[in-house]
Amino acid sequence: MRWHAIWPLAGCLLGCLLGVSQAAAQDEFPRVAAAYLLKVGDTVLWKKAEHKHLPPASLTKIMTALLVLESADLQTRVVVHADASAESGSRLGLKPGEQLRVADLLAAMLIVSANDACHALADQLAGSEARFVELMNRRASEWGLQDTRFVNACGHDADGHYSSAHDLALLTERALQNEVFAAIVAQRRLEIVLADGSRRFRLENHNALIGRLRGAAGVKSGYTQHAGKCLIALVERGGVRVLLVMLNAPNRWWDADAMLNRAFEQNAHAS
Repeated sequence: MRWHAIWPLAGCLLGCLLGVSQAAAQDEFPRVAAAYLLKVGDTVLWKKAEHKHLPPASLTKIMTALLVLESADLQTRVVVHADASAESGSRLGLKPGEQLRVADLLAAMLIVSANDACHALADQLAGSEARFVELMNRRASEWGLQDTRFVNACGHDADGHYSSAHDLALLTERALQNEVFAAIVAQRRLEIVLADGSRRFRLENHNALIGRLRGAAGVKSGYTQHAGKCLIALVERGGVRVLLVMLNAPNRWWDADAMLNRAFEQNAHAS
């Protein structure tokens, strides 16, 4: 082969290698999660496998909250049924027949990821969790969440229950437009009470960034055996909003802190 034929090929190979090297250099956090997406304002700064279908754990509850906020009166009293009281995982320990306001169940669901509160809201809104899940999937389709399918209201591991970092970012941005949702997920602590005043529950936000990372303003954490540790975090500083979605992130708190702070540093340098 003549040299004049080799040089273009060599140049192409070198360009490809440099492109791969530059792309790797741009991604400072390639191993923090199975999938993630970070946005500064409306601009995606970093992403990895953002359309990959993965179990979302309790990040599912963001859709549940949105459907409740669409149609339920926050002051309505909800009667806890047996199916809700039998929920597993994170829960308040509600008993059949107890009553709480929709607003209090919503807070418990979003702040401490209470599955019994979540199930009670699904029952209240649709008559059963199964019918509520139909509403969830209908909304997901209407909102263009093509990587998302729900099997339950609360985020339990189940075949066919999945979402993506891309879809969860879209869903969260929609949820944050609701003032009630945004206010709840920003709370570090809250106390709620049964409708008859017989029991009180102190809620401590499971999102460890709230009150610890400057500007942290929500939104939701989650964990199951198959989903791993998941997180959606919102941080606001100086009029700049950064949203981070992480799925199956073993060191989510440390890595989220590093990613969010780095995003603000890069935004400051770009300004």
